[in-house]
Amino acid sequence: MNRKTFAPRRIERSILAGALASCLVLTATVANAQSASSTLRGRVAGADGGTTVTAVNTADGSVRRTQTNADGSYTLVGLAPGTYTVEAEGASPQTVRLQVASTATLNLSADTGVAETPVAGDATDLDAVVVTAPALQEVNTSEVGKFVSLREIQNVPQTSRNFLEFADAVPGMIFERDGNGRTSLKGGAQNTSSTNLYIDGVGQKSYVKKGGVAGQFDSAGNPFPQMAIGEYKVITSNYKAEYGQISSAAVTAVTRSGSNQLEGEVFYRFTDEGMRERTPAEEVSGEDKEKSKETESGIAVGGPLIEDKLHFFVALEKKEFSLPTAVVPGVVGTPEIIAQLPADVQREFGPTTQPFDEFLVFAKIDWNVTDNDRIAFSAQRRDEETVGNVGNQNAYSHGIYTDNYDHRNSLRWEHSADRWFNEVLLTSEKSFNNPVPITFGNGFLYRTPDGVNDQPVIQVGGGDPRAGQIKGQEGWSIEDNLTFIDIEAAGYHTIKMGARYKSVDLYAADALNANPQFAYILGSGFPTDQPYQAIFAKPVTGIGSIAPSVETTSKQYGLYIQDDWQVNDHLILNIGLRWDYEEVPAYLDFVTPSNVIDALSAQDPNAPAGQTYADSLRAGGVDVNDYISTGDNREAFKDAWQPRLGFSYDLGADQKHVLYGGAGRSYDRNLYDFLQLEVTKSALPQLTINFRDPETGECYRDRDPCFDWDPSYLDGIENLQALVSATNQGVEVDLMNNDLKTPYSDQFSLGMRNTLGQWLTDAAVTRIESHDGFAFRLGNRYPSGDFFQNGSQPWGNGVPGFGALIIGDNGIETTSTQLLLSAQKPYSRNSGWGTSFAYTYTDAEQNRDINEHYSFDFADLSDYPVLVSNSVPRHRFVATGTLDGFWGITFGGKFVLATPTPVYSSTCLADGVPTPDGGPRCRPAATEPEGTWGYRSLDLQATKEFDVDGVRFYGRLDLLNVFNWANYTSVVVTDNRDGSISAEYLEGGNITGLPRTVKLEFGMRF
Repeated sequence: MNRKTFAPRRIERSILAGALASCLVLTATVANAQSASSTLRGRVAGADGGTTVTAVNTADGSVRRTQTNADGSYTLVGLAPGTYTVEAEGASPQTVRLQVASTATLNLSADTGVAETPVAGDATDLDAVVVTAPALQEVNTSEVGKFVSLREIQNVPQTSRNFLEFADAVPGMIFERDGNGRTSLKGGAQNTSSTNLYIDGVGQKSYVKKGGVAGQFDSAGNPFPQMAIGEYKVITSNYKAEYGQISSAAVTAVTRSGSNQLEGEVFYRFTDEGMRERTPAEEVSGEDKEKSKETESGIAVGGPLIEDKLHFFVALEKKEFSLPTAVVPGVVGTPEIIAQLPADVQREFGPTTQPFDEFLVFAKIDWNVTDNDRIAFSAQRRDEETVGNVGNQNAYSHGIYTDNYDHRNSLRWEHSADRWFNEVLLTSEKSFNNPVPITFGNGFLYRTPDGVNDQPVIQVGGGDPRAGQIKGQEGWSIEDNLTFIDIEAAGYHTIKMGARYKSVDLYAADALNANPQFAYILGSGFPTDQPYQAIFAKPVTGIGSIAPSVETTSKQYGLYIQDDWQVNDHLILNIGLRWDYEEVPAYLDFVTPSNVIDALSAQDPNAPAGQTYADSLRAGGVDVNDYISTGDNREAFKDAWQPRLGFSYDLGADQKHVLYGGAGRSYDRNLYDFLQLEVTKSALPQLTINFRDPETGECYRDRDPCFDWDPSYLDGIENLQALVSATNQGVEVDLMNNDLKTPYSDQFSLGMRNTLGQWLTDAAVTRIESHDGFAFRLGNRYPSGDFFQNGSQPWGNGVPGFGALIIGDNGIETTSTQLLLSAQKPYSRNSGWGTSFAYTYTDAEQNRDINEHYSFDFADLSDYPVLVSNSVPRHRFVATGTLDGFWGITFGGKFVLATPTPVYSSTCLADGVPTPDGGPRCRPAATEPEGTWGYRSLDLQATKEFDVDGVRFYGRLDLLNVFNWANYTSVVVTDNRDGSISAEYLEGGNITGLPRTVKLEFGMRF
């Protein structure tokens, strides 16, 4: 892997003003792909076997042909989503539109040439182009999901230009934009890392960091230019066997392609502090609004190089934000506590801003070599810079500057024959996240006691060195997908099979050897003018296979076979099987350092003579042999077999009332961000030392190691390192289970789809059970094997000569039952309007916060109480609509209403209540913040277009959060000391979404 430097770099933007300055183009067709391609099936009534059925793409002239079976049925696979003229011999042609990743039905009559299949709506105006064809709806599928059309993308209000925002209107999905502008998408009650995004069939999976999509974690950016998206499909559960490395929702998007006509578009969108209301934090401060701005612009060009043969498409988008946020005291930061802070620190509370800059490029060339062969090459680039880790209890000075980029290329060859279709796909990728502190120097952490814990009040100065971790992936892949159609055996079978190999280098650097953090405790009686604790890095060298950074080559293999079996006109069975396998040498070949093994086998200094530390661990249920690696006693997980079963039953064989359901298993993967800690954590450990109260001579809470305070420690990290330079004392030991499993989910669904006139309705019940989620737990034990003694944990009983023992295991479990209801009236030009309604009811539980991979409260994950999920509200409703209004104005709207999402904290025994034997004084608890609603928003938009000599100019106004509802994320939690907690939203705290905001957009198309 070539990584010459990870220094921050400025994004090059000259491309935007260069080659495309005079080209204002947007195309209407979309590209083909493995997971994004469409299938058209049906029957030609009155036709004999061997009748030719031809489909011609009206945009680029590509042609596909097949022959009917003896009963007149036909199947065309591997079609690029778009508009086709379909013709059977002796019949008049019919023009229809195929949606992404769909299987649609079109029945024709060779006698009359009339389409027998009912279609939803008529010609649809998509602004950039008029598609003079109705969309064929996919109703005979066992998958649970929904399509997001180009009409919705272009006309529903939007807080960002992240195209995934429109998935928010799919039952079971939640798209969020937090107060820092960062966006995320999750399905069900699972975290964002469980999802996967496929663009033209190419997975965008993040193998190192969280977030699901590479480059998306903790980012305000977009994964792909919205101008280049044609449409997409969201599958919330029970996807087919071709979808891999996923245990939650799958999003499969198809990109635009050039057509036989040169067309184009350019836009500019902006807002600033003068076009928004005050944030709650600004209201509380009483000061002027913090300067903020958001500007977004883009340009696209596409068209023919050789008519009907060779086409191109290019899209570029740019985003510049200055985002408002708020620095607020922690949940226990009372006015009395805040008054103890130094005056200059108190001034860091209040509103502030975070800059963000992104540049996106997508380019593609597709070549219809023959009627049977098509070659396409595409390249995408994402480059962004941001300041993060600001807000809540982190002051701006404590923030982190991040250079984030994701670069990908793909080359595809498709070959079609009468009874089979093959696709070969080559890809490459390079995706890195490079953070560095804004301030280099000492960091200062102010805390206050909360039961047995210490809670943050504010953090200022040099950023945490643990936030400066460089992570990334770089590699290539090859895959082949082969489809056989119309295999006759008790009906007709479409059998698709595929194989994929991927080699990707994974890189991680754990922390920086800089920026020591000094902690002060307020309201405890400990002096507030000196630190009670220091946290800093100390390099360790010459110990076995550990290193401060590690690079490994992951080898991934995937195989699948899928049989879509049309038993008769009523019943379709979807039967699939998938197998995935991955080798990560950094984990498999790791050798536990000999001095760590010796320490585990040494005398436990707190135990009777002759009792080793391993003996103490064994008494507490931890067998060190399960975690000591010799370099050849670990094996990659081989049991990722994933059956996928589904059915759809068309009651009247007319696509009006369809019963569907399915059951399947889907494996995800363990993030390298966790696996690599075994190698890197001990090489640059973050040590914690404590300082004595000069009056009592004792350290806070009697913690060890304990030193006298010296002001010289503020003069350089080397002065702190000298305190522990000759020992490994305090060095954390991270060990992974030798038999790690891969996280997976079992999915079950049963539903009913109905076509009622122009309305499409769907009602489904889904059950998802997720298992083997990864987490670190505390391995330390008291000599007796206990994890609790007098309510305390064995933090002082770490590995002899080292620090705490942290062990990585599987064990996070989540269950979710959802009721998914939707009703949609697709837009049509005749009616002039379209709308959708989506309601989700969720009953979800989990044994650990799914966004938290450290679990130190109990000895084992199985000891945690099962609590209501804190990742999703119980009730959520989303409505969208578009309308052709007066004076040629197009209106759009979106309304979201959700109950509060539960929050987690701890509840402790009341003072004077004895601690139960072998138990904790505090336990995790969950509650919903007080109030009826957790999120409310009404967004509206209006667009007016003007035609001047064939060039269409337009203006658009978005009014977001019309009623200026404050959707708080900051909460104040109260321990009721009776086994429960209560919570309320912190007025003046941070919010998700936006205050009432106006955004203006101007553009042109021709």
